[in-house]
Amino acid sequence: MAKPVSEQCVVIVGASSGIGRAAALEFARRGASVVVAARTVSALDSLVEEITAQGGVALAVPTDVAEPDQVRALGERAESAFGRIDTWVNAAAVAVWGRIEDISDAEFERVMRVNFLGYVYGVHAALPALRRAGGGVIIGIASVEGIRAVPLHAPYTASKWAVRALYDSLRIELAQEGSPIAVTTILPAAIDTPFFEHSRSKLGSMPKPPPPVYAPELVAEAIVQAAEHPTREVPVGGSAIGFYLGQRVSPALTDAVLSIRRFGKATMTTGRPDNGGDNVDAPMEGLGQVHGTYPGHVLRHSALTSLLARTPRPGELLTGVVNRMHARGSQNGNRNGPRP
Repeated sequence: MAKPVSEQCVVIVGASSGIGRAAALEFARRGASVVVAARTVSALDSLVEEITAQGGVALAVPTDVAEPDQVRALGERAESAFGRIDTWVNAAAVAVWGRIEDISDAEFERVMRVNFLGYVYGVHAALPALRRAGGGVIIGIASVEGIRAVPLHAPYTASKWAVRALYDSLRIELAQEGSPIAVTTILPAAIDTPFFEHSRSKLGSMPKPPPPVYAPELVAEAIVQAAEHPTREVPVGGSAIGFYLGQRVSPALTDAVLSIRRFGKATMTTGRPDNGGDNVDAPMEGLGQVHGTYPGHVLRHSALTSLLARTPRPGELLTGVVNRMHARGSQNGNRNGPRP
């Protein structure tokens, strides 16, 4: 069982805007000490000011998640400042929209370096600190695109499949050793954040989240819930069930549906021309925002998310049993000492 959130030190990578920023605010509101990291210094400073103005505790550590030395230094700074790390949240992401043949090798590499390798670096930085703290939780923000691929977003989709696989492998390895470290993957559907305005577009117009669209606070609540009551995976937004069903029941049929133009590019782009700015290679300056500019209705509740965030599935319970068996075996071996 993880500590109550109010007793935790939480590191959030990718906290300058969107889901990461919303999570930092929610953790601080519930009493956690929060270490926020991202590339945009001005956005981190404004976030710390907002948290401290509300009576919270926060520390900003400018970090490029694509640089492993900086991520390790982030972990060291957090542990030095607060004595421990209890939860580590990987939330940084960049995106390039377009047809695969129009996206360069360098752009594919950059997206994978931030969205996937950045999470690897986060895991490597978090694990030693969580072991020293006696346990904790590693949370990764994947996407429903890690369940079901979509057109015109291949680098991002591929990175989220990779993140989901990374966290699955890590979860199994920790269970094998009986570790008190839990691993949760968050799978948001379409969320109204600045992510779309910050993306690079080769579609001739600015991208947008396809409806139904959910509020970032809904994802933040799922993240904070996982820090105290971790489960294996948490889809955020009722539309996530469509991604699960499409991939499990008939991937080929889902391919056919997504091949229809009105279900593809038309649902993912706006009528506005792309502004030419993005955060793929360099941060976008500004004070940082939680919400994007989606003009339609934004849903603020999801019964599916509330249920799955609080209800472990049978397989999770069985994995927990195996974990505890290995933990007891390790403890008995330590007490008995080496065998002759």
